[in-house]
Order: sequence, then structure tokens, then C-alpha cells
Amino acid sequence: MKVTRCQIVLIVVMALILVVSLSGCMVGKEKVAVIPLSGPIAGTSQQGLLTIGGITPDLVRDYLNRAESDGSVKAVVLRIDSPGGSAAASQEIASEICRFQENTGKPVVVSMGDTAASGGYYISVYADRIVANPSTLTGSIGVISQFIYIEGLLEKLGLEIETIKAGEHKDMGIRPLTDEERQIMQDITDDLYQQFVVTVADGRSLPVADVEALATGQLYTGVQALDLGLVDELGGLDKAIELAASLASVTDPVVEEYGPSASFLGRLLGVLSPPSPLSLSEDELLFLRMLEGWQEMPRY
Repeated sequence: MKVTRCQIVLIVVMALILVVSLSGCMVGKEKVAVIPLSGPIAGTSQQGLLTIGGITPDLVRDYLNRAESDGSVKAVVLRIDSPGGSAAASQEIASEICRFQENTGKPVVVSMGDTAASGGYYISVYADRIVANPSTLTGSIGVISQFIYIEGLLEKLGLEIETIKAGEHKDMGIRPLTDEERQIMQDITDDLYQQFVVTVADGRSLPVADVEALATGQLYTGVQALDLGLVDELGGLDKAIELAASLASVTDPVVEEYGPSASFLGRLLGVLSPPSPLSLSEDELLFLRMLEGWQEMPRY
């Protein structure tokens, strides 16, 4: 069946009328904004064909600016499901959350999904409260650096890389590390690890020594994390919303979920659904990124 331009215009107009009507029902209502943050954490420069979706500082900044400018939003729930990623991007996101809290005074509650590990935990620590499911996997406080050397593969393919450099260590990671370069990378990794530990200690009001004792890189369940002081309560998204409303002294709030899924018109026209990420393991993704020309850096 051919759809005419007039029919398309009519559908859009009807959708807009419905959206306006639904919005009118919420006028004057106090809201709790739910911000979904799912996937690996990456800087904008790391987004590309092999990093579709995920969590970036720009994404979080846009969401928080939206919550800041909406006077009816009294509290924010960050729904986090992430295995971690870029150390710098994790730090920038944590700073954005602190900025939002300082500028608005609106409480921020983290609701952890299946996983909120490493960088996923890093971006959680400055929340006013953290809620995890009993089976949530969190923690993994540590840093990892990996390099994949592809000379053998290139040789089998009949390919060769010629490197012209200025600076003794400029080609680190492209070829096997020397002992000196391995120590350089260890020093960088240790420094980032200490930054992670201090951030957790600061955000969770824990002694640095206590955080160092549990910052072995291992995962903890939500139950274990509660015992260790890494989270505040056990429960799901509803519990986090309830807690956020309580911190904001709001009763019977309207829950507004941010993101493309919150747009009725976008769902109707089917134009806001992001493409699905490639189904690859972390090691496979790392390998393909090397082929794409992306050099791996230490990550949370």
C-alpha cells in the first residue's frame, strides 16, 4: 500500500497532538529522570564502526544538561550496565556527575544492572546512593593494558609495515615492548590504578588503605559489594527510583526515562532506534580495533 505525503503529514500531526496531550498531563508534576547508560565507556575519538553505542562523556553531559534545565526534574537515576572502558572518559563522566550535583543540588542515585564493573563502577562512586541487585557484578577496581602484535599475521598475508619515527619510544605497542618500555607501561598503569583507588576512597568516604585491600581487580556480587561498602542498598530500578524520590523529598513522582526510547514520535516513525552493536568478544574487538588503526591504551 502506497502512503501519500498527506497521510504522512496527518500521522505526524496526530502524533504531535498526542505527545502534547500526554505532556499536558504531567504539567506541574515533579519528576525523577532515569538515564540509561549501557555498554563500554569510550571517548568520542574512540567511537567508530567498531564502537557503536556505548557510554561517552558527551552522551552523559547531554543527558545531565537536559535534567538540569528541566525544573520539574527533582532527582536523577543513572541506570548503569557497563564493563568499563577508557580511563580518561570514565574520569570525565565522573566529573560531569559531580558538576551536575554541585550546580543543581539534585540527588543522583545509581541503579546497577547486570554489570557495573571497573569504569562502570568508577562513574558510580560520586552518586549520593548506589543500589545494586544481589547478583550484580561490580567492583573490578584495577587497570589493564594490552597490546596485540600482528607481525606474524602480516607476514603470512605477505604484508609489511615500515615505520619511520622520531622519538625512541614512539612505536611502542606496534612491536614487542623492550624491558624498559614494559616498565614505562607498568608505571603508567600503576599511576592510573592509584587514581582509581583515591577516587573510590573519596567518593565512598572510605580509607585509602581499605580500598587498596579490595582493589585487586576482582569482581564482587551486589551482596559482597554491600558488605564491603562499595554500594549502599540492594534492589532493582524501582528501588533506586524510590530512593531518589525520597532524597529529593518528592512523593508520587512522574518517572521520565531519557534516551530515544522515551520519544513517542521517534518510536512511531522508527527513526531513533540506534543500530545494534557487533556481537564480538572483548578480545575480538581489541584485535579488530588494532587492524582499524586504534592503539590500545590502559583502561578501567
